[in-house]
Amino acid sequence: MKKKLSKFGNSRALIIDKPILKLLSIEDDTILEIKIVGEGLLILPVKKGKKRIVSKDKDIQKAYEEIMEEYSDDFKKMAK
Repeated sequence: MKKKLSKFGNSRALIIDKPILKLLSIEDDTILEIKIVGEGLLILPVKKGKKRIVSKDKDIQKAYEEIMEEYSDDFKKMAK
């Protein structure tokens, strides 16, 4: 399948057809992860409930999850 980018403000958008979204269970609120792979892009839906394990220690893991829940948007902004 070949697609052309559409202008979206100062950016460009890739329109994904509804049958493909349905096939992949991607809805309007689905978060997508975009990775550069070689000379292309890999777009994956982030699985709900997917949890990053940072420690086997339950207290450390719980603290990490609480911090990320509270401040993840701020961390993303700082990373830019």
